[in-house]
Amino acid sequence: MHDHFKGKTAPEHLKEARAKGAAATGEIHGTEAPGTYVAFCDSAKETAVYLLLLATIFPNPKFFPLFLLALLIWKTGRSALLAYSRLERLHRLIEEERFEIEHHREQEREELTEMYAAKGLKGDLLKKVIDVLMADDNRLLAIMLEEELGLNFESFDHPLMQALGAGLGVILAGGIAFGATFLPYGLPIASFCITGISAALMAKRRKNEITPSTVWNLSLVALTYGVIYFIGKL
Repeated sequence: MHDHFKGKTAPEHLKEARAKGAAATGEIHGTEAPGTYVAFCDSAKETAVYLLLLATIFPNPKFFPLFLLALLIWKTGRSALLAYSRLERLHRLIEEERFEIEHHREQEREELTEMYAAKGLKGDLLKKVIDVLMADDNRLLAIMLEEELGLNFESFDHPLMQALGAGLGVILAGGIAFGATFLPYGLPIASFCITGISAALMAKRRKNEITPSTVWNLSLVALTYGVIYFIGKL
């Protein structure tokens, strides 16, 4: 019989499964996190920074609209592709877990027992809970995806919604930054403001510390802008 645990204990298998789930929900060579809201903030921040650097290298603003159009196409398409790739990986995990439920029920029972024992259940209550969960394959599949792999499907927006969020970020940030080019020092000020606000909103959404995240983002923009600016003066 195929060794479902591959020589590992149930706790070791659960740890490996959690790592597998985290990898499936992570990003592939990208900075955009799952969600329309975060895609919007990320695109707004990048648009502001890109325009600031573009203006530093090519001061003539006539290139800005064409650049923004290209960036809009790139960011919306990239967001959709990343989201579809993420969903594809999730669907593959679902099918793998469905196969395990159908062909390795005893091992799945052992995993469930380990998980719910860790929650404090024991004795007859633990056995009854496991029996109820094992009686319905669809419910069992949902439980294993959430408990074993750590997946939360409510956090995944449709790829087209994420593309829309990214597109709106480019349009809003690009419009503000481009309009600011007609004011003295308007573009640097607008770019730093958009970057700071976007970083703060993303940190809040991810429940991270807002101030450090904002400061680090602004510092990185200042460093990048400063290097390009002073090299251009040589």
